[in-house]
Amino acid sequence: MSRRRFDQAMHRMRENDLRVREDAFDFLREHADAYVDELIAEFEAERDDHDLRCWLLELIAEARSPKALDVFRGQLRSVDDSLRFWAVRGLEMLGDRNADQALDEARADGWIA
Repeated sequence: MSRRRFDQAMHRMRENDLRVREDAFDFLREHADAYVDELIAEFEAERDDHDLRCWLLELIAEARSPKALDVFRGQLRSVDDSLRFWAVRGLEMLGDRNADQALDEARADGWIA
């Protein structure tokens, strides 16, 4: 996948038109595994648009990449319920020993139920 197509999709995800944003999200969801590094970088850089952060974390979950383990771990302690939800979902979708351990630790610490 080309970086140009990723950049175009990210630009469209910042548009005001919801339909344009959804179309870009759908494109990235189909190709999340190919763009996992870029999605993680965008998530970590985004601070202003809450909805975009949630969508990015959802896309990272869709990638099902072990590269996202630290991103999900970091959001397990978020005060934002939406980000915490997608962190849990992402770890569940990874379904490996490290992800299970992160979920167990978050439950033991009372961050998730």
